[in-house]
Amino acid sequence: MRKTTATPADLARRVQVVPPQPGPREAADTVEANGTGAVVDATDVTVATDTAIAANTEIAADAVIAGAGPVGRSEERATVRLRETGPDEPPRYAPEWLELREGADAAARSLDLLDPLRVRLADLPGRAGSVIHDLGCGTGSMGRWLAPRLDGAQHWVLHDRDPYLLHFAAVASPRSAADGSRVTVETRRGDVARLTPDALVGASLVTASALLDVLTREEVDTLAAACAGAGCPALLTLSVAGRVELTPADPLDAEITAAFNAHQRRDGLLGPDAVTAACEAFSAHGATVKLHPSAWRLGPDERALTAQWLRGWVGAAVEERPELAERAEAYLADRLAACAAGELNVVVHHTDLLALARPTGGAAS
Repeated sequence: MRKTTATPADLARRVQVVPPQPGPREAADTVEANGTGAVVDATDVTVATDTAIAANTEIAADAVIAGAGPVGRSEERATVRLRETGPDEPPRYAPEWLELREGADAAARSLDLLDPLRVRLADLPGRAGSVIHDLGCGTGSMGRWLAPRLDGAQHWVLHDRDPYLLHFAAVASPRSAADGSRVTVETRRGDVARLTPDALVGASLVTASALLDVLTREEVDTLAAACAGAGCPALLTLSVAGRVELTPADPLDAEITAAFNAHQRRDGLLGPDAVTAACEAFSAHGATVKLHPSAWRLGPDERALTAQWLRGWVGAAVEERPELAERAEAYLADRLAACAAGELNVVVHHTDLLALARPTGGAAS
């Protein structure tokens, strides 16, 4: 049989099917749509929707899940968009990818940053509860992780460009805080890269997950300025650090890593430079910045996520450096075989960032 060389697109498409429909399936049937964009209560949810929610979301066997790696086919539906773009831009995140990674994200996020955050929230003046803005919320995994770890009544404002993802974020929102206080939610469709202090009036906290590395330096500066103007802290988790560790090691690991990191920096995006840029931006606005590692640690129990991550990681590297294609094809096959056999362990390094802006209401820092 004649051997063929895989193209970057071929490598990016070699992916298994992951079931669609994130979030609690039983809850989705109880949602009443009114088209207003408001979600008034997580216990009696009214959710904005449109025909996109009812669209067929099946993914072909040769499709890459958006978010795991480069996607190039125009027929795939758009999900999260961070800024106004042309109609041909591929989707950034598909719900299937967000669902697949949620457990690893939850295990990785830093608990050590929550104590200083709790102190700040308790010190905010004149607040009967917390108003939390979740930027690029996706299917709402940040709220599901954080809301049950904070005391007091909470109102979450979920920001995303995709009504389909907002739908599932709303219906899957936590119902109560750590102390049993009520949690309510609302949804806002919009461009998180255009956030302004006015949008954060009354905010107690801004959160985001896996967002910083897909912003530009200008957009990070805008975010830092908005938080500073509102005097609210920001908890920004799971920004890529540009380092991975695979066990057993392979001589090609370093080349794939370098090519992937270069791909992350395309079009002015920060990629693995995001945390450094965010530290500079928030510090320039007078915030105190705290960092903590938040690595994915993927073993045999996370084979589905590891396999999907591998395909996307290698696919992006080859898209950046097509001359790697032939070696990368054999490399990916070997890595996927080891993953399927439960013989591969992967550490994907991320960083969580807590920026404590100077309060505008006179609270102690």
